[in-house]
Amino acid sequence: MSRLVRFLLQQLGLYHLTTHEDRVEIDREIELRTGVSCDEAIEKGLVSRDEFTAIVFDVLRRRKLRRQTEVMAAYT
Repeated sequence: MSRLVRFLLQQLGLYHLTTHEDRVEIDREIELRTGVSCDEAIEKGLVSRDEFTAIVFDVLRRRKLRRQTEVMAAYT
């Protein structure tokens, strides 16, 4: 997991909302969007704070949807 992702999450007050798996997924998403390593993308400014925040909430939203799907599957 990226040290800069952890740092930015703490700076934005979002760290407590994420799990380790979320943070790894955030790393992957940044790498997919930029084509370089997560830390390098953040250091070079390839990901703005607004874009970073959007990525975080996208990852959190996907986790919530996965959990809802798992719960629904358990009832069928």
